[in-house]
Amino acid sequence: MIIRVIIPAYNEELSIGKVIQEIPKDLVKEVIVCNNNSSDQTEKEANNAGVTVLNEPLMGYGYACLRGIQYINQNYPETDIVVFLDGDYSDYPEQMVEVVRPILEEDMDLVIGSRALGNQEEGSMTIPQRFGNWLSGKLLKWIYKANFTDLGPFRAIKLSSLNKIQMQDKTYGWTVEMQVKVAQHKMKFCEVPVDYKKRIGVSKVSGTVKGAFMAGIKILYTIMKYARK
Repeated sequence: MIIRVIIPAYNEELSIGKVIQEIPKDLVKEVIVCNNNSSDQTEKEANNAGVTVLNEPLMGYGYACLRGIQYINQNYPETDIVVFLDGDYSDYPEQMVEVVRPILEEDMDLVIGSRALGNQEEGSMTIPQRFGNWLSGKLLKWIYKANFTDLGPFRAIKLSSLNKIQMQDKTYGWTVEMQVKVAQHKMKFCEVPVDYKKRIGVSKVSGTVKGAFMAGIKILYTIMKYARK
């Protein structure tokens, strides 16, 4: 199985090297950092770590992820699994082995690394994040009959399945769009516990009132949007 990792990154110069260093090298064929118009040394630090660095000037989590997917499809369509991982060092990259295992052993299409099922360092998730995950989980179960406990960014998906669901969201709705579409397409998915710690730096989403509010609105909008299709 050929596995490639996409790391969307915006101003993560203090953390991106640590994330890359702890990714299991014997598991992954290539690490791709999608630098999302950073104003710091994120690009330099990623290059110094010896990984592929792509630049996506349009701001947005989804824009960065889509740039990585485009690169893989154009250059390495034989890739089997794509892993998404944040660049802020809040996840434990070494747990990637557990995240991809259900695809390798049980032929799952999508695996979500659930922070709700794992151990969370005190202060690693804000109250709005916890509430948003809880509400989203309830809506996903009610509308799509899909059981999810988290919208966590640490996830693995077959490239073939990823291409089939045709991801479109450019910003805050990226993670939930993937989960909604996998459920709609009747694909096989599951969650595995992952641990979570305080990120390095300030979150661009949950770290501000505006960011948390906008993310919440977009997530709810995305869930309801696809319910009509």
